[in-house]
Amino acid sequence: MMMILKAKNPHFLLQSTKPPNDKTHSNKHKRKSIPSVTVCQCLLRNSDAGKLVHEFDPKVPVEKAVTPPSSWYTDPSFFQVELERVFYRGWQAVGCIEHIKDPGDFFTGRLGDVEFLVCRDEKGNIRAFHNVCRHHASLLVSSGTAHKASCFVCPYHAWTYGLDGKLLKATRITGIQNFNVKDFGLIPIKVATWGPLVLLNLDKEISQLEADINTVASEWLGSCSEILSTNGVDSSLSYVCRREYTIECNWKVFCDNYLDGGYHVPYAHKGLASGLQLQSYSTKMYEKVSIQSCEGGSMDRKDDYDRLGSKALYAFIYPNFMINRYGPWMDTNLVLPLGPRKCQVVFDYFLEASLKDDKAFIEKSLEDSEQVQIEDIVLCEGVQRGLESPAYSTGRYAPTIEKAMHHFHSLLHYNLTND
Repeated sequence: MMMILKAKNPHFLLQSTKPPNDKTHSNKHKRKSIPSVTVCQCLLRNSDAGKLVHEFDPKVPVEKAVTPPSSWYTDPSFFQVELERVFYRGWQAVGCIEHIKDPGDFFTGRLGDVEFLVCRDEKGNIRAFHNVCRHHASLLVSSGTAHKASCFVCPYHAWTYGLDGKLLKATRITGIQNFNVKDFGLIPIKVATWGPLVLLNLDKEISQLEADINTVASEWLGSCSEILSTNGVDSSLSYVCRREYTIECNWKVFCDNYLDGGYHVPYAHKGLASGLQLQSYSTKMYEKVSIQSCEGGSMDRKDDYDRLGSKALYAFIYPNFMINRYGPWMDTNLVLPLGPRKCQVVFDYFLEASLKDDKAFIEKSLEDSEQVQIEDIVLCEGVQRGLESPAYSTGRYAPTIEKAMHHFHSLLHYNLTND
């Protein structure tokens, strides 16, 4: 079965949306920036995090390098610096266009301390806002996906906002002075779409919210943009479902597990290994992306069921997003940091339209995928406990297969040491 589907129009995959054109962000009520370089510099100076960052040297070749110290995966101050310098900068994948197909559709999420909501307004434009009421900071809408609304009503005091973020009604404010309704709309966030994905960017000031649609893909994917849009990510695939897992491990543990070049597959995923020709495993690195690929159709299979097809492609997009393309399937994995030793992994599944009604095939495929995730959860939680043991400090890389993991650690080091 053919694995690669060429996107119908790669240039159409990217769509940038504009924020509301109002006066919400006057200097008089200017929001706190998220978060500034000065804040990050103070965090590095005033905690052990700065020292911990330099305990890994990305200039040492993988053959001689040691891994980052266990403190990168356990120290609370290090985790806070990661939020500021990694997750609050640049483009971050946060969800699927499938969940905001029609006007009024919206979904919410959290990235670090940032609560956000993404919606499609009455005119069909995609918008994103901080999910915080401007009155007394209540969360505006509940968490989750696949919601629908004609407006957003705060559950605390019923302040009401339009899908464009404008304040429509402020209840019981008779007698209030120096209040301009235009100053109290929802705080927008820069939003764009790529393929079937929704991206947010938290690191720009309000005056810079209008994204240049010609640069978003290159900022997020670098030179890999066209490779992925024509060799794996296809917006014509049918959306199937979402699965979420909360794992007791640092977010990087899950990423490391993904990036070990198939090292653990024959030992921990025997079912998956039976459908892959692991001797064909290869890895290529790009600016912010690494792509692992492997031939499928292992001769060890003793049945006609073939979820993986003739080739599997695994793309890791720094810092926390993965695209897996195999057979008729594509699934995406979003790793959300919840604390130094906890993360949430969100899986979204897509399938070729010709198979969307094959319930037996879908059920069997999802069962197989679930089994792999359960096996990975056991691995990742075991690694986290080992990282917290006094018996472990640093490890080594297997040079021929763990290059992508070393690449990930080097990118992380760069973010943590450069303003």
